[in-house]
Amino acid sequence: MRGAHVRRKGARPVVPALTTGAHPAVRPRLLRRQADWEDRAAYEAAGGYLPGLAGPGLIDAVAASGLRGRGGAAFPAARKLAAVAGRRGEKVVIVNGEEGEPASVKDRWLLRSRPHLVIDGALRAARAVGAGTVYFYVSDTAAALSLKAALAELDGAPAELRVHRVRPSYVAGEETAAVNAINGRPAKPSEKPPRPFEEGVARLPTLVGNAETIASLPAIAGGAAGQVPSFLMTLSGAVPRPGLYEVPFGIPLGEATEVLGGLAGPARGYLMGGYFAGLLNARGHGLPLDYDALRARGSGLGCGAIVVLGARDCPVGLAAALLAYFGRENAGQCGSCFNGTAAMAGVAAALANGEAGPAEIARLAHWSGFLPGRGACGTLDAAAAVAATLLREFPAEVDAHQRDACPACAATDFAATAGPLALSPDSITPPLAAR
Repeated sequence: MRGAHVRRKGARPVVPALTTGAHPAVRPRLLRRQADWEDRAAYEAAGGYLPGLAGPGLIDAVAASGLRGRGGAAFPAARKLAAVAGRRGEKVVIVNGEEGEPASVKDRWLLRSRPHLVIDGALRAARAVGAGTVYFYVSDTAAALSLKAALAELDGAPAELRVHRVRPSYVAGEETAAVNAINGRPAKPSEKPPRPFEEGVARLPTLVGNAETIASLPAIAGGAAGQVPSFLMTLSGAVPRPGLYEVPFGIPLGEATEVLGGLAGPARGYLMGGYFAGLLNARGHGLPLDYDALRARGSGLGCGAIVVLGARDCPVGLAAALLAYFGRENAGQCGSCFNGTAAMAGVAAALANGEAGPAEIARLAHWSGFLPGRGACGTLDAAAAVAATLLREFPAEVDAHQRDACPACAATDFAATAGPLALSPDSITPPLAAR
């Protein structure tokens, strides 16, 4: 592959060029620049692995920081830590860096470029909950090699540290899928309860934390309470400077895409939260990048991935491609998810081809409201969000596709397209100096 790799025994992993930067209001904590791969000496020189808050003190600090999970669900991180810490006996930590979300590169970048930051956070999480084993759960070859090279630089770690590889898929990053994979089963979600904090790896209480979430712990442990809260945003689509940016919570969506992505003026629309939170039309330009504000609009921040739709991008065609993707990536375990996703994908494809009428649109609207919450994982919810937001945010385009075939859509094979917006750290433009 063209990504980071170890050329010979003992060689430093090579990190691919990636456009990275920070909003002017942010003092970067996660995207600090280094020449290539940050080794232990460089990480420690920048303040890594220093003593700081631990145990209940760290959990209290995480609660005060307001940190939420950065994998997509935005669950309060302190509640997860406390739930595992409160269980008796042996415990486990999983750092979830599988990142099956095609529109996101943040976790792979952290694991490839700053593995010691993630390891530092993982050790702090393990101490906070009382875990003796940490698994780094990844599907990216370069991330796995980077982690192994970093772990080889450690001596006398207070926990057993393991790298667990899994085949990439959209559902493999779900927390119970991660537990199942490490337990030797297929990387597919399970019905809940039990949740991992109750019974996870080897039936032990298990903390599953996204790689970015875990990488945020060292700064919190070191007393970052006065800094501007920020998150990693993967920006792609119709922008001159797609890439990975550290941005403050609360800035307008349009400001993020214009200041960092270089977009001149409002976009036609946005795909939010990777593939998970659905579509927004051009009026989303002024919405703050904030969990609650986006939820109130029927959208979400998800994993922080935002795709910009340009003037020539058809939202109907995009929705059809996304729903076809969900159909292919379906775990095939829940009838409501398997059949419901396929049904929505069929209507979206028909609409894109000018072959759907009011009856089909009514069925799509019904399914998008009826099906969420009926699957074991979030795939069905994500598919329903795409369908529902297409109908809500782009009614004129939906209506036009019922009357006439769209030339752009007619040229697309939706059954073969997607991740139509899939990204890789290897494919993004050269680095942009941090602002």
